[in-house]
Amino acid sequence: MDRDLLGIQEVASRLGFSFKTGQIWLDEERMMLMHSSAMATLRKELIDSVGFDRARGIFTRFGYASGVRDAEIVRKTYKNLSDLELLEKGPLFHSLEGIVKVTFNQVKIDIQKGQYFLDGTWENSIESYIHHNLYGVNEDPVCWTEVGHATGYVSAIMGKFILHKEISCSRASCNFIGKPIEEWDDFENDLKYYQTDSIFEQLLSLQHQVDDLRASLKERLVPADMVGKSVRFKQTWQLAEKAAQTSTTVLLQGETGAGKDVFARAIHQASLRADKAFIAVNCGALPNDLIESELFGIEKGAYTGAQSSRAGRFERADGGTLFLDEIGELSLSAQTRLLRALQSGEIDRLGDTTTRKVNVRVIAATNVDLAEAVEKGTFRKDLYYRLNIFPVFIPPLRERKEDILILAQRFVEKFTAREGKRIKGFTDKAIDMMLNYNWPGNVRELENVIERGMILTGQDELIDASTLFSFSLNFADKEQNRVLNTIGKVENKSNGQAVDLFIDHFFNESITLEDVESILVDAAIKRSEGNLCAAARTLGITRAQIGYKKKKLTDIQ
Repeated sequence: MDRDLLGIQEVASRLGFSFKTGQIWLDEERMMLMHSSAMATLRKELIDSVGFDRARGIFTRFGYASGVRDAEIVRKTYKNLSDLELLEKGPLFHSLEGIVKVTFNQVKIDIQKGQYFLDGTWENSIESYIHHNLYGVNEDPVCWTEVGHATGYVSAIMGKFILHKEISCSRASCNFIGKPIEEWDDFENDLKYYQTDSIFEQLLSLQHQVDDLRASLKERLVPADMVGKSVRFKQTWQLAEKAAQTSTTVLLQGETGAGKDVFARAIHQASLRADKAFIAVNCGALPNDLIESELFGIEKGAYTGAQSSRAGRFERADGGTLFLDEIGELSLSAQTRLLRALQSGEIDRLGDTTTRKVNVRVIAATNVDLAEAVEKGTFRKDLYYRLNIFPVFIPPLRERKEDILILAQRFVEKFTAREGKRIKGFTDKAIDMMLNYNWPGNVRELENVIERGMILTGQDELIDASTLFSFSLNFADKEQNRVLNTIGKVENKSNGQAVDLFIDHFFNESITLEDVESILVDAAIKRSEGNLCAAARTLGITRAQIGYKKKKLTDIQ
């Protein structure tokens, strides 16, 4: 089997088909099949509407983006490749995508020295096929996406702009040359196709402005921290917004991490008290013997160690909003004092005889069932009724899936500003996993996952699935059990495609059975980090057997 066929088979083995979900995956990138007739329609409409030159620019930039993405996948997937092997992967990916077969006539590449030259041939180009069917044989360059892909891919792996040009084109094959832009005598005309069309940019900018104006007329301004577009989110915020216009006590209910603290701050920001203090206290984080002094304050000498007077949270929130998180954790004594403060607007510091009047709007939050707590006798019934005047239930993240990606992007922006690291976004697999995960920790868990992904992802890279989750969560992989076999047919992975590739490789390289055994033993020991017992279990042999084989392997080396 020749090297090219082995190469394309290895790349094809990374392609997975999920018929149940209607998805095709190339590692973490979602792929698609498209009718050539549909692409022909798109090409013709673009040429007819904006002209050859602008259409060429669109397809060139489209190809360039595809080439850059293929280079990112290759660099992440394949380690320790030679410069030539790294270059060869790009055409293999392009061939797998059904675009063109690439042959190298003359090639020179040295990434470290920045040296590159390629004279190549495109065979069976889908773009040439479409264009010549539409407009007949044309001597001008028509393989626009292929040129863009080659330029994008090589530029990405070289770390500098490498311009490729189509020298000649026919229905059967096309010749192209690539080299650093500074080595071309005439590059200005080609370079313009990689630059965004300013007219289109202006039109898009105006359209976005119109859309923003329309949106601002339809909806009232939502505080910046309130992120979401799902129906459940909008209904919840509309209810909370009505409460914000009053001084009514609000009870926020929902699971841990659902965003009750964010809603509380948003209600405060949308209220007439927005210019006053917002004071938050976590009732579950303070010991029972301190919670009352924290809420209502103390006078000097109130108890041993009280060496000075101190205002409590109610006084500090005077004129503004007091947010009591995890209110179900309050002691019965603190509940009694809180009920009085809510009913009369008056508080007494511990150890003081003076009653202080306060104007405080209270927002309480809980993730426990207060009605059930009342039945158990751990929560005062009269306080429950006083808090439950305006209940707002915040839905869990799994019930508002439309908000996941918006929140994820918001967290990326937050951590980008904090860490000074630019992230290009998420891979398709990462997006698929986020949308299919149940999120038991809700928005807080999503934020933590994005922070982990940001830490593990390099500058200007995409956050992938493996960096988001520390555990196996391959939803798509469960359905991705159909792949391409050696003759280009789709079959189940269990049918032995991986085994076929393994056997073909060893037969073509004339590797002996003893060599195969040595490779497996060495790999098992390395994957077990030198633990011979674990390596033996992996291979299904005894500790003594693998010890013997390891010694034999060492003697041979």
